[in-house]
Amino acid sequence: MTLTLEQLRIFVAVAEREHVTQAARALNLTQSAVSAAVSAIEARHGVKLFDRVGRRIELTEGGRTFLTEARAVLARAAAAETVLSDLAGLKRGAVTLAASQTVASYWLPPLMARYRAEFPGIALRLTIGNTESVAAMVREGEVDLGFVEGEVEDPTLEVKPVADDQLIVVTAAAHAPRRRVPLDAADMKALRWVFRERGSATRSIFEAALARHGIEPASLDVILELPSNEAVRAAVEHGAGAAALSRLAVADALASGALVALNFALPMRQFYLLRHRERWVSQAERELLKMVANKPSQATRRTRPA
Repeated sequence: MTLTLEQLRIFVAVAEREHVTQAARALNLTQSAVSAAVSAIEARHGVKLFDRVGRRIELTEGGRTFLTEARAVLARAAAAETVLSDLAGLKRGAVTLAASQTVASYWLPPLMARYRAEFPGIALRLTIGNTESVAAMVREGEVDLGFVEGEVEDPTLEVKPVADDQLIVVTAAAHAPRRRVPLDAADMKALRWVFRERGSATRSIFEAALARHGIEPASLDVILELPSNEAVRAAVEHGAGAAALSRLAVADALASGALVALNFALPMRQFYLLRHRERWVSQAERELLKMVANKPSQATRRTRPA
């Protein structure tokens, strides 16, 4: 039989008082239950913890040594209970996140700041990748939650839309076509292009939209493929060509006139939350999910295309 915490508590209570009846009263137990617990420890391990001197009891040398260890175990158990209480009460803990670049750079930071303000004891740890890598991290349990800008088909994951986003085609103001009519296939092929890397949702959605317009993506003059929205935007602002980016990623550049939106229809897309279907959801995660559910849609006002 293994020692239990209850047996340790009883032993410590008796040892501190050197009196079975007083210990029983303090623990709200019968005297026989207290005596039986101490006797069980002694019998199980073949040691004598107390000497019975008349009506008194006193610790043996072995009992004094065991008392030190018993107190230490009970202290660790109490500390463990405090940790669990803190976790349940959101006083400490962590939530690990992964997000694709547009979500991580523009949509998620305000949410994270609000969460930390409300739950300062909960650490938020964010890893940035593309949609494919984020889905893999959630699937393998490397992170608790994922946020992506592309659809994910994976039976192990719960995929839930959480916000809207608009992709637009932009270029530097100095290189924008003069006419405002919608761009046709010939116009698109006449432009130079800066693309996101393969595996990014931005690129996948743009290429699918091109195909719906009857434009083969391979027919475009792609001069650069870059691994981040910021790199693509910087290249376009410096005259490298045109690009399809989230309106969130270029809002300030559109407002300043550094970039202009071209008249080429792209679909509204959604940001998605990814969660493993079989993994337990902590209280800290639940609170973050509540904030996500209450966050307004990120669809932004349209800018008049060039």
